[in-house]
Amino acid sequence: MSTTQTPESQSAITPSQAIEILKQGNVRFTSGSTTSRDYQSQVSQTAGGQYPLAAVVSCIDSRIPTEIVFDQGIGDIFNARIAGNFVNEDILGSLEFACKVAGAKAIVVMGHTSCGAIKGACDKAELGNLTQLLEKITPAVDAVETPEGADRSSANAAFVDAVAAKNVKLTLAKIRENSPVLKEMLEANEIEIIGAMYDVASGKVSFH
Repeated sequence: MSTTQTPESQSAITPSQAIEILKQGNVRFTSGSTTSRDYQSQVSQTAGGQYPLAAVVSCIDSRIPTEIVFDQGIGDIFNARIAGNFVNEDILGSLEFACKVAGAKAIVVMGHTSCGAIKGACDKAELGNLTQLLEKITPAVDAVETPEGADRSSANAAFVDAVAAKNVKLTLAKIRENSPVLKEMLEANEIEIIGAMYDVASGKVSFH
């Protein structure tokens, strides 16, 4: 049976330990040995406050329920989910709250394979407000180099996944560049900011 994060347990966790907890959770998830949890008990225990160990920026993709793939419970992680897992001012503000105010020790930016938003950006898809959203991913598309004549559309799975990985790296850079609050915490070793990719075929998270 798992325990719910408390002020004391959150305070005792280092940034590197927070990431290791997520890594080990994904190992349990992929091996089919997830932790037994009493969710109703966790609801009660977190009613008066929350003390998550990390914040995860991930895609809205239905195949990536963040707590499940990291084998975490209620009150363990903050989630910021948006198609294409990029950051804007609102998400940066949310991450600043998560870390500076609520005490989270790590930020994970997690892309994934076969990402529909990445595919849309590669194909320059246009549809209502989605058009503007996909433009946020275009820098990652443009940054991935391919041999002359290579297929740079969604039909090229390797290209799509390369763009997804590049998008994670660009998002990490944007967090550091556009949030003085988080940059200061990072430099003071109060938090870690790390990228990851989720494989929709295996359930495995690779950190980088």
